[in-house]
Amino acid sequence: MNTKVKIAGIELKNPVMTASGTFGSGAEYSEFVDLNQLGAVVTKGVANVPWQGNPTPRIAEIHSGMMNAIGLQNPGMEVFCERDLPYLQKFDTKVIVNVCGHAPEEYLAVVERLADEPADMLEVNISCPNVNANFLAFGQDPKHVEELTAQIKKVAKQPVIMKLTPNVTDIAEIARAAEAGGADAVSLINTLTGMKIDINRRTFALANKTGGVSGPCVKPIAVRMVYQVAQAVQIPIIGMGGIQNAEDALEFIMAGATAVSIGTANFTNPYATVETIKGIESYMRKNNIEDIQDLIGIVK
Repeated sequence: MNTKVKIAGIELKNPVMTASGTFGSGAEYSEFVDLNQLGAVVTKGVANVPWQGNPTPRIAEIHSGMMNAIGLQNPGMEVFCERDLPYLQKFDTKVIVNVCGHAPEEYLAVVERLADEPADMLEVNISCPNVNANFLAFGQDPKHVEELTAQIKKVAKQPVIMKLTPNVTDIAEIARAAEAGGADAVSLINTLTGMKIDINRRTFALANKTGGVSGPCVKPIAVRMVYQVAQAVQIPIIGMGGIQNAEDALEFIMAGATAVSIGTANFTNPYATVETIKGIESYMRKNNIEDIQDLIGIVK
């Protein structure tokens, strides 16, 4: 039985990886999860300099999910390269570094710094607010997506995955722009923008007013968007959004995703990733499927 998948020439032992921002850089979960079993570890977002993130409160629970407005708090690329990457090298898993920035030059600084570091792929978070475009997220404008992707591809030594925001009118148009800019793959979806009011305090539940909605409640939207993008581009897709178990992961794979990322589920079940891997294997055995490639995009 073969569960191996390839993204931009990089082979993963199985299609299950972690979603950026929900798994740190692996150390936090190492007592629960054998990182060697994962297809890949996707790190928390890394910026060119340390980011403080948003004021608290910045997490709120909602029905069937959560909202966050962490603001991509991170220690910056130098600490990341000295502390986190060496830790991940201890394990037999692929390492995908998530990159964030407020302007093209910030993204490029991180990508250039990572050029000779032991990262297998880069995942570029284009849901970040673009300071040069009145804080519109990079990923909400096809022109910006294509331009930024092309700029990053010029300096990147590793394959580039563009992580798409769902907060757009036409996700397929954004994916085509990323492909036109030279992206090696796309990942989707990032969180949906939402709001929660605390009626007892009579104010916003998050200090930021709005936050990113994730968890099971977004899964049907995410599956639909992955399917749409699979019909629009030729490059591999990493699907995410509300995956709790193997059944959820298989929906994304059948919709056209080559691999999947598990995020919010890690907070409620730290074993979610390895349980999903075992569940996919069990499904394949039960249904006499020898190669996971036979399931990718099977729904037309």
